[in-house]
Amino acid sequence: MSKAIIRPARPADMPTIVRFNIALANESEGLRLDPKTAQAGVRRMFSNPALGRYFLAVSSTGERLGQLMVTTEWSDWRNCMIWWLQSVYTVPEHRGRGVFRALCEHVLGEAAEAECRVRLYVERDNAKAISAYRALGFRDSGYDLMEHGLAG
Repeated sequence: MSKAIIRPARPADMPTIVRFNIALANESEGLRLDPKTAQAGVRRMFSNPALGRYFLAVSSTGERLGQLMVTTEWSDWRNCMIWWLQSVYTVPEHRGRGVFRALCEHVLGEAAEAECRVRLYVERDNAKAISAYRALGFRDSGYDLMEHGLAG
């Protein structure tokens, strides 16, 4: 595969992002997302850029190879934004070919320019993802993630 081109996602990419999110939830957590809810969530992100943004990896022919979503959190302790990587997905037949690395390095470069920290969360048992993240310089932050609220 030639080098992936990384670009911001556009509203025309919504069906692809919804499809990738449904596949990601099923693969990573065994969840069956409701397509209408997933579509509404992606549409809402595009209608309110303050919620976050998506990046796509595409081939030179325009084939969509993978995605990554960035959301933000303000840290008063650090006086900087923290960018959270979410909805990370690579099409199965393109895994191991540098798609995720290209997406991540692109976002890490933008974050460095904006003087932001970058975080992500990962399933504790997902050794392959943990290994990929560590290869890109991520390390254990010393925090456990907890949540409260609606199930699902």
